[in-house]
Amino acid sequence: MTRLETQVRAEDVAGQHFDTVVIGSGFGSGFFLHEALRHGRAGKILVLEWGEIRSHADQWEDGRQSRIEPGSTFANEGDHPWNFTIGFGGGTNCWFAQTPRFHPTDFRLHNLYGTGRDWPFDYAELEPFYCEAEDIMAISGDEAMAQVLPRSRPFPQPPHHPSTPDARLKHARPDLHFVMPTARARVATATRPSCCANHRCSLCPVDAKFTANNGLMDVFQHASVSVCPGAEVTRLEAAAGVARSVKFRSGGREFTVHGDLFVLGANAIHSPAILLRSGIDRGPVGKGLHEAYGIEVEAMLDGIDNFDGSTITTGLDYGAYDGPFRKSSGAVLLYFENRWKFGFRTEPGRWRQTLPIVIVAEELPDDRNAVVLGPDGRAKVVGGEPGAYALAGVERAFKQLPDILSGIPVERIERRSVRPTESHLQGSLRMGGDPRDSVVDGGQVHHDLRNLVVVGSSVFPTCSASNPSLTVAAMSIRAARQVLA
Repeated sequence: MTRLETQVRAEDVAGQHFDTVVIGSGFGSGFFLHEALRHGRAGKILVLEWGEIRSHADQWEDGRQSRIEPGSTFANEGDHPWNFTIGFGGGTNCWFAQTPRFHPTDFRLHNLYGTGRDWPFDYAELEPFYCEAEDIMAISGDEAMAQVLPRSRPFPQPPHHPSTPDARLKHARPDLHFVMPTARARVATATRPSCCANHRCSLCPVDAKFTANNGLMDVFQHASVSVCPGAEVTRLEAAAGVARSVKFRSGGREFTVHGDLFVLGANAIHSPAILLRSGIDRGPVGKGLHEAYGIEVEAMLDGIDNFDGSTITTGLDYGAYDGPFRKSSGAVLLYFENRWKFGFRTEPGRWRQTLPIVIVAEELPDDRNAVVLGPDGRAKVVGGEPGAYALAGVERAFKQLPDILSGIPVERIERRSVRPTESHLQGSLRMGGDPRDSVVDGGQVHHDLRNLVVVGSSVFPTCSASNPSLTVAAMSIRAARQVLA
């Protein structure tokens, strides 16, 4: 396994005091630290990571990002698979590097449509932090997206080359159809080659997508930082309204470290479980776990070929995203695929005349879907089936497809399958202004323990049809600046 220069053993840090203790090393923790180190006020930092530190070469040789199967770390009462990575870099390892911002209306769902919850800040407040996160990840994007998602800076990299169907739809629908923004490099960076369009994005064969290993090592190898892998955090200890220490297991033994500032960035299952085991359970701790809902469809094309774009997903369409229908059905994003998910067509000369499309709908969080503790103190997930709001969004969008696709020749549209998961678990430690109905405030600081910051998608008050990782990164930069600047 790879060893960091800053790597330490549990025995090396046991009983010590740190200025900042960070739990987890994924998007939330990594981008919080990136910003914290800029201000020089985080002091002596310890990162506690449950999984191993594995380089890209280690992962590629083994064919997986982590040797810890996510389902082995919690009990699941339902059939819904909750997918994540436990290992150094967390979700930066397994993500597909799709990076659309959240839509401005996502932050005002209740105000606009009388359903869901409003966020404690709006798109305009988060927008500068989106730009900073995009710069760090060298995002490739389509400047025309500013028509839907306003931006104050250009994308760091030019857009990927669209497929032929995407290029035609972009011409026909210039205000709704765009080239997918992505952290899969369009142009090589100092640490990443350009995307090879191999369609193996979960474990990129050439290391073109942004990960902690190729994009945040300056953070984790900073002289102020110590990284302790193999450290499973079990609970926090608090007294007099202040978090004081962390208990964690490593090598079959329990250890304690003390700190001034604590940053909780496990994930939307394990972060609430840590708080529940700690007795820090005021408010809806663990409640509202959710993710978006998706289905696969295939459009049979008539006379034009697909699969000539420069990356795995080349198009994104907002034609089914926003409107008064969101009172009763979720916003939907349409993802246009540059990979042959369902095989080639069998007719001679028409092998590539097919267009796979993913329909992804936002979900309304439901407090009955929750993280609780089992009798053994392990995290347990109850519920998780898609709700009527998401299901209605998918059905509405499917009916809109003939109109949305009218700019290209289509023979027929076939519904293929339900996607088992979007791998975007969120919402179990939601933000808000009322401690009775939220766990952290608008700055992601715990309502009761004011030296505890929660990072990651667990704090989302509502879902979105958009991929969450860029928003997590932007929010973590914002949270660190508010706490430490």
